[in-house]
Amino acid sequence: MHNYEIAEYFSLLSKLMDIHGENEFKIKSYANAAFTLDKLTEPVAEMSPNELFAIRGIGEAIGQKILQLIENKELSLLTAYIEKTPPGIIELIKIKGLGPKKIRTIWKELEIESIGELLYACQENRLINYKGFGAKTQQNIQDSLEYYLQHQGSYLYQQVESLVATLQEALQKYFPNEQHEVSGAYKRQMESLEFLEIVTTTNEKKLTDWLVEKEFKVSKNENFISSHGADNFEIRWWLTTQDSFHWTDFSLSCSPEFLKKWVENPLFDKNFKNIYPHSIFEQMGIPFIPPAQREDPAIIEQVKTQALKATIQKEDIKGIIHSHSTWSDGVHTIEQMALAAIEKGYEYLVISDHSKSAFYANGLQVDRIRAQHKEIEALNKKLAPFVIFKSIESDILNDGSLDYPDEVLESFDIVIASIHSNLKMTEEKAMARLMSAIQNPYTSILGHLTSRLLLSRKGYPVDHDAIIEACANNDVVIELNAHPRRLDMDWRFIPAALKMDVLISINPDAHAVEGFDDCKYGVLVAQKAGLTAAQNLSSFSLEEMIEFVEFQQAKRG
Repeated sequence: MHNYEIAEYFSLLSKLMDIHGENEFKIKSYANAAFTLDKLTEPVAEMSPNELFAIRGIGEAIGQKILQLIENKELSLLTAYIEKTPPGIIELIKIKGLGPKKIRTIWKELEIESIGELLYACQENRLINYKGFGAKTQQNIQDSLEYYLQHQGSYLYQQVESLVATLQEALQKYFPNEQHEVSGAYKRQMESLEFLEIVTTTNEKKLTDWLVEKEFKVSKNENFISSHGADNFEIRWWLTTQDSFHWTDFSLSCSPEFLKKWVENPLFDKNFKNIYPHSIFEQMGIPFIPPAQREDPAIIEQVKTQALKATIQKEDIKGIIHSHSTWSDGVHTIEQMALAAIEKGYEYLVISDHSKSAFYANGLQVDRIRAQHKEIEALNKKLAPFVIFKSIESDILNDGSLDYPDEVLESFDIVIASIHSNLKMTEEKAMARLMSAIQNPYTSILGHLTSRLLLSRKGYPVDHDAIIEACANNDVVIELNAHPRRLDMDWRFIPAALKMDVLISINPDAHAVEGFDDCKYGVLVAQKAGLTAAQNLSSFSLEEMIEFVEFQQAKRG
């Protein structure tokens, strides 16, 4: 083993021990050993034990561990620490600006165990409430996290948008006489992508030369050209003729299951390939199905007898439900949030700051709730006819209860019930907490159903069918949290909710006025599920929202 390799083992050991709050003297001794090993010019693997033990900063105790490492390619003490440390915490060590003590705070106090969770916490402005984390430090950490994640391969739909816009502009500029279409998972509006697919009639050599000139790494597959930029994200270029262009795009913009069902149709003929998208459907005698809904092959038969309903559009969102202000962990004041909503043409704003158990997010104690409600009442007079509804994002506690007694919950127009703590649960425990909250008459909306973070945290396991049925029986709306890292509930379960007449609510969970625009991502995945504006709570007009609030208050008895 090289000296630098051995040094890395001891450097990691010192950092993990520091994260676990071990003896400072031992931590320092292993860190010093790593420094010493890295600077040595003579290979320690070729030294005798006595020579090794005599090195200042090594000694016999550490020297024995070095010998063990050289012989077994393993440091047993390090292995023990790795086994009791979540993998995501170890990965945080790679992030610039995060030392062991900050990581310990993140893990032990914020209960964060992955890079994605930490990035989300930065975006929600949660770190600044902790010792050693100011606004500048939080922003630096966020920048480092985003840079790190950009080099991991998979991307959120939201992260790919700017790349798509840049590519479309560049292709139009450099290859104006050719056809290009962004296809595949992006065209199907999937929430995350492993690669981007582009169908083009561009000449192979011209395209390859252009990609190389733009410093892409290029390789050729049997069916497409693959390119990787500095961010390591793969773009697949499907080269085709004008005759086959639309068929190639169609075949890529369907799920594999949908495409398999399509080509098995007796009417399918390969000669259909040189026709336009709508003609592909017409010649099969099937009504047009948008790319976003080409997932479950069962829809092919469904549309023959039942026309697809017009799905929700971004402009159908009439109000912002689920937003945070400076009263908890938001960036902007309630008035700033309201004025921004008015400017964007919304009719109302539902302020849902965190409840008291969310201490990490400056959750509201009872006296602060009263003060906040006075502010909202004053703003409603000032900003009429625009309305700010009094709401709370109440933590669902371990026993399934909400975070305040009934007399406090009574003061809110809308209560969003969400789980934020102790996320490592069995399905049985998660269901017990969720079902108890759903059955609470004060719960209006069930927030981010599984607490998943896309590409970062799976979320706790739940029985979606049972939850949907309970929400139907208790007149509880299910949130589709539109933050591009959440998109929770998963759109795949929305059709089951719609069958039981459960309302969905596309909510941005906005912690700043810029967060309002996240509604777009909720709309995109909701379209995949066939959600209509009438089935979405945040599409209700102000008058309809007032009626909804009155109904929720009546439900409380």
